[in-house]
Amino acid sequence: MLQIKDIHKQYKTGDFVQKALDGVTLNLRDSEFVAILGPSGSGKTTLLNIIGGLDRYDSGDLVINGTSTRQYRDRDWDSYRNHTIGFVFQSYNLIPHQSILANVELALTISGIPRSQRRQRARRALAQVGLGAHVHKKPNQLSGGQMQ
Repeated sequence: MLQIKDIHKQYKTGDFVQKALDGVTLNLRDSEFVAILGPSGSGKTTLLNIIGGLDRYDSGDLVINGTSTRQYRDRDWDSYRNHTIGFVFQSYNLIPHQSILANVELALTISGIPRSQRRQRARRALAQVGLGAHVHKKPNQLSGGQMQ
């Protein structure tokens, strides 16, 4: 499903160059559970951002379901993020002045779900994770686990 082939990524600040990934190669199979471990600064977040299409690699290749991403355009990455991969961020990225329901609906809006379906789908999703009774609360009224 996912092949990471000799991926390199570096960040430049002025004359300073920080190698974040230096020739990472990894194959991940469908339904495989993987943990990425390492010390702070070892490139874990950079690797995840590249896999998730949030950051671009400098060289190498990321192959998704047999298709190289070397020639991906912005709309290809958008489609990949929208339909193939999901994220659980360390910070919750919730809009604090919006209700929990509105936050979930916003994600559905970005995904192109029609207005007529959004509220129902958002309520169903929140109920499935045990938050059906909290739809009108604001993010600061939830626990960290509930926000996640």
